Amino acid sequence: MSATPSETGIDDRRTESILSATRTGLGDDLRSVVYFTPSSFDLLYVRADLYPSDENARERKAQLVRLERVGFAERPVRDSIAHSDDGPDIGPYNFTVRFHDEGFVVRVLGGDAGVLFTTDSMDVGAFREAATAIRGVLDGADA
Repeated sequence: MSATPSETGIDDRRTESILSATRTGLGDDLRSVVYFTPSSFDLLYVRADLYPSDENARERKAQLVRLERVGFAERPVRDSIAHSDDGPDIGPYNFTVRFHDEGFVVRVLGGDAGVLFTTDSMDVGAFREAATAIRGVLDGADA
């Protein structure tokens, strides 16, 4: 990917922290990393073998971001079902993994921002490590 101005206002330090968290946890199976807010997104990383151009990659990821922004609207409902007064708690929401035939889409939300990353098919255990590291970045631990 060529360097382009940020649409979300993400700074270089947070970008590097997110990329480090995903690359460390997922290695060469990582396909792409997108940072998004309710109104914009930045394509932080795309593996070179996937798209013929930066514009093509951005168009494809824009579709994904439109779908995954629903997570911001879901937050109050997820929070309300996480803790029950009449049964066992399921605990707070952590991240979403969407399984596809040839790979995965993972969404992590924190505050008014989120990260989507896509991977090749792989062991799903690596997602928890990567999502936990990204949540730390989104919640300000590395910001």
